[in-house]
Amino acid sequence: MPELPEVEVTRLSFVDRISGAKIESVRMGKPLRWPLGCLPQELVGHSVVSVRRRGKYLLLDLDQGLLMVHLGMSGSVTFGRHLPPAGVHDHFDLCTSQGTLRLHDPRRFGAVVFAPGEQDARAQKLLGKLGMEPLDDGFDLALFQKGLTRRKAAIKQVLLAGDVVVGVGNIYASEALFLAGIRPTTQAAKLSRPRVARLQKAIREVLALAVARGGSTLKDFSNANGDAGHFQLEAMVYGRAGQACKVCGTPIRMIRQGQRSTFFCSTCQKP
Repeated sequence: MPELPEVEVTRLSFVDRISGAKIESVRMGKPLRWPLGCLPQELVGHSVVSVRRRGKYLLLDLDQGLLMVHLGMSGSVTFGRHLPPAGVHDHFDLCTSQGTLRLHDPRRFGAVVFAPGEQDARAQKLLGKLGMEPLDDGFDLALFQKGLTRRKAAIKQVLLAGDVVVGVGNIYASEALFLAGIRPTTQAAKLSRPRVARLQKAIREVLALAVARGGSTLKDFSNANGDAGHFQLEAMVYGRAGQACKVCGTPIRMIRQGQRSTFFCSTCQKP
């Protein structure tokens, strides 16, 4: 599924082009994960002020209100002035004076939700329990360690939960734990402060590199310009089960944690 780097790459690929645009019409396709929260025609006439990101949500700030876009398991957005007619998997078109923003989502686990503001109950239900932003200055080491000390689950599972630090999805959790030298099955509460510091640094580095590489395209991810990502070509452990570790030569192992595949090096990553 699209993770934080893919969502940030998507945001960067259209934010400058849609900012200031006036909404002219809205087309709804098949129902998505959650209802829109307003009548589509109520959005017409409003302007898109800016586009932010919170975790894996794209936040379109309107002159009145907020549109929250989640890409779900298989979603992507496209923005352009001359898009082809909507296809069977195109479920939302925001047509503006500067182009059309389209959500394409074959599995329909994504969503577009309107709220009057970020403090509204609808917005808080989706955003209120998200953890610290890993690429922001607010990703505080002391708060990170405090959050981990309360969790008895394996560190990989805690990272995926998103309530301590947000957006570190499956690919990047495996990569960050490798860079930090931490076994993914290690109990989060047992990590020492130096190891937590290494993990914090690794999370920042892995996510920043992924954004710089355009995210990861494992199946069909592309940004709003249709460009694929290339981070997966530089992965140290993810998707490399049975292959030699690029550092020590030990075969990379794959286990299942919470129905997700986890990749690690048993030599480089210590319990």
